[in-house]
Amino acid sequence: MSQEKGLPKGGFLWRAACRVAPVILGYVPVGFAYGVLAKNAGLSTQNILSMSVLVFAGSAQFIAVGLLAAGASMAGIVLTTFVVNLRHLLFAAALSPSLGTWRRRDLSFLAFELTDETFALHAGALRQGPLSRAETLAVGVMAQAAWVLGSFLGAVAGAEIGDVRPIALDFALPAMFIALLAGQVKTRTHLAVALFSGILSTALALFGVDRFGVLAATLAGAALGTLWQALIRPTSS
Repeated sequence: MSQEKGLPKGGFLWRAACRVAPVILGYVPVGFAYGVLAKNAGLSTQNILSMSVLVFAGSAQFIAVGLLAAGASMAGIVLTTFVVNLRHLLFAAALSPSLGTWRRRDLSFLAFELTDETFALHAGALRQGPLSRAETLAVGVMAQAAWVLGSFLGAVAGAEIGDVRPIALDFALPAMFIALLAGQVKTRTHLAVALFSGILSTALALFGVDRFGVLAATLAGAALGTLWQALIRPTSS
């Protein structure tokens, strides 16, 4: 198989490890924070790990833990986490045109392993050419393994740590997204869209739109970038 320009050399496992390394560096501490919070919310280590293995959705798991601690009903937890994860429909819609030859079982596995961070990696890899099935699935497995490891460490340490903010673990997730974004920004249009979306998301959060503000800002930024490329600077690279 020829080596695509810009991709790390080596077998698919090595290439997947190189691509997913920034995500792993973020998932372990964020998973640790989830484990600590879940432990302090009263979940057993087994349930904490089961959620990370069977659900594997960071924001949904944090919300579920908060709702469980508040005594919310199971129906309310399921509905809330479903709404929070509706953005995955957009992720799948963006990737699906390039996955037409994949088998259903591979598509199902990819859908289960798809997160905000792995979607960013896959979208970036698509610019280099068609996605490698083995490498793409390996990225998801490695990312989830890091998340489960962080969850386990957090569950073990949860009895000793009541709050993750004094050790700055609450900033691990934003830091990981910033690192992923830095690798995606290639042109001034990308930079403008990123700044616009970030400023709009922050403004919405300051005005109390904290649940769907990120999604709204992302859609607005994507629409602005598409219009800019199509109508104003059609030849811009």
